[in-house]
Amino acid sequence: MTTLKVLVVEDDARIADLIAKNLEAAGYECHQAVDGGRALAEFARLKPALVVLDLGLAGMDGLEVTRRIRKDSDVPILMVTARSSEGDKLLGLELGADDYVTKPFSTAELTARVRALLRRSSGTLTDRVLELGALRIDPARRSLEREGEPVPLTTLEFDLLYFLASRPGRVFSREALMEQVWGSDRVVDDRSIDSLISRVRRKLERDPSNPSYLQTVWGAGYRFAEPSP
Repeated sequence: MTTLKVLVVEDDARIADLIAKNLEAAGYECHQAVDGGRALAEFARLKPALVVLDLGLAGMDGLEVTRRIRKDSDVPILMVTARSSEGDKLLGLELGADDYVTKPFSTAELTARVRALLRRSSGTLTDRVLELGALRIDPARRSLEREGEPVPLTTLEFDLLYFLASRPGRVFSREALMEQVWGSDRVVDDRSIDSLISRVRRKLERDPSNPSYLQTVWGAGYRFAEPSP
């Protein structure tokens, strides 16, 4: 079995070593980068399965690194940072981060989140392919096609879309969607779901301001539209 590569981007050598040692003990191959420029170079060279990314890097910060990675890749990104403000969380998730851990954190929690993201990004062979009008959603390949053209989605974006699309017409509250996408030990709140819905709409919908698929039910939550008869 191929050992999965994890890129740890952290400018504090002590924290970087701590993260790397714990992930290596869990069976992953870890590589480190101390700043944004080196992180992007190592990302291109290594093609890691996951990135653990500090937000507060000198020079090019973690938000900009996330933005650049998301131009070409849907690799899972776990942000690790001392910044705990709501705005930083939402901006990181809006740019495409998949999960968020605030310092100080336990290494057991970080390792569990890495495992969860990698498990979810690997696909689920038992779930069925969804054919919904112009959309084809394949959980084994974790892929979305619209009119035969691929639409790239991150791990969280795919999880949210598949969950709703496999239950068309049913309305789910923000709390229920957070539980499904992030799990019970999440560090996000209901505004994070709004941000995630907006991201998926921008990729999925022809007109995100008037969505055909991901619909808002005011005061209740969100649903995937039922297919036309």
